[in-house]
Amino acid sequence: MAQLPQIDSLRRPNAAASAASKPRRFPWLHLPLAIVITLLVGYGLIIVYSAVRADGDYQYSRQLGGVAVGLVFMILVWRFDYRRLSDYTTLFLIINVVLIMSPHIPGLGTDAGMGARSWIKLGMQIQPGEFAKITVILLDASVMARYGGNLDDPREYVKALGIMMVPFLCIMTQPDLGTGLVYLCIAAFALVMGGANTKYLLITLGLFVAAVVAVFAIDEVIKSSTGEYKLLKQYQRNRLLVFMDQSGTATTDEGYNLQQAKVAIGSGGLFGKGLFQGTQHSLGLLPEAPTDFIFCVLAEELGFLGALVLLGLYIALVLISFRIARSSGDLFGMVIVMCVVGMWLFQILENIGMDCGLMPITGIPLPFMSYGSSFMVVNFVMLGMIGSVWSHNATLKQH
Repeated sequence: MAQLPQIDSLRRPNAAASAASKPRRFPWLHLPLAIVITLLVGYGLIIVYSAVRADGDYQYSRQLGGVAVGLVFMILVWRFDYRRLSDYTTLFLIINVVLIMSPHIPGLGTDAGMGARSWIKLGMQIQPGEFAKITVILLDASVMARYGGNLDDPREYVKALGIMMVPFLCIMTQPDLGTGLVYLCIAAFALVMGGANTKYLLITLGLFVAAVVAVFAIDEVIKSSTGEYKLLKQYQRNRLLVFMDQSGTATTDEGYNLQQAKVAIGSGGLFGKGLFQGTQHSLGLLPEAPTDFIFCVLAEELGFLGALVLLGLYIALVLISFRIARSSGDLFGMVIVMCVVGMWLFQILENIGMDCGLMPITGIPLPFMSYGSSFMVVNFVMLGMIGSVWSHNATLKQH
């Protein structure tokens, strides 16, 4: 009888070893990433439901459909080996041009309002520029992968920058400034993470600032002779003017939107008015509540604490993605992940910032939160790309 405890102690490690050697059911799945995105998407679906339930212009079923389709594409992309795409720079460039320019095709493109032509109609309305974010990331990552993390030659830098600018120039023909800024952000992250010379990056930044100033100056000259602005639409100028002078602007559409957004956020207080109890959007006082101003809906109903939960989920998503990027065994995969992270960070900062009056209003949606089936599908594909980088590098380490 005295030997029984010894026998048990010998059996337990064997059982533990057997359990440890048992293969995972889904070895390709990154569990922390899956948990965070499940919480984030679920949170978004609840807030979107609150925002659209009193608005007949939006269909909640489309948001659910976007999540369902996005999940399918995420799994397909996750299982696909991303490394097979590293040499298709020219193909990605062609796809980008075709996608972004497709709304200009007669009979296919539809007017998105305010003179913008950003949508096509194929049984349902689709925004090609949104899907082009995927190929823009792949294009920029494949360009930088050619240089092995060291882009010092000025001619090669100009060549790489020129290729990355093509999608931006195409999207500005619609024009869609918000999406264009996202493309520029992706390109910036690709250049920095891909090893471009710091001096060239600073020169590029200076030229970009000078170009923005020149656009405004030239537009003023054009207006003085023709009576109207040509380079920037009036609503685009109004958004910037409202951002620079937020007092006494409530009479303009852009100023009204900003004032109502601030009212919604401020009225939420610490704990909010309660889920589905928001008044600003339910009474129609907050324009575009399910899309551009979805953060205002969350802040009004769940307050500062609800906003903190959202920011916590975003921080977790970014940190997990950073770790995956660092563990990547190749430059192409690392740049892909960092471009996705850069895009998300820009959209989060811009959307929440514009709702609070800290950034210009640009119409950039909030990842996994804003209403839009195309936007939701694209974000799930981005997750699949990150998952592909992780799973295929994890497989290499196992072997």
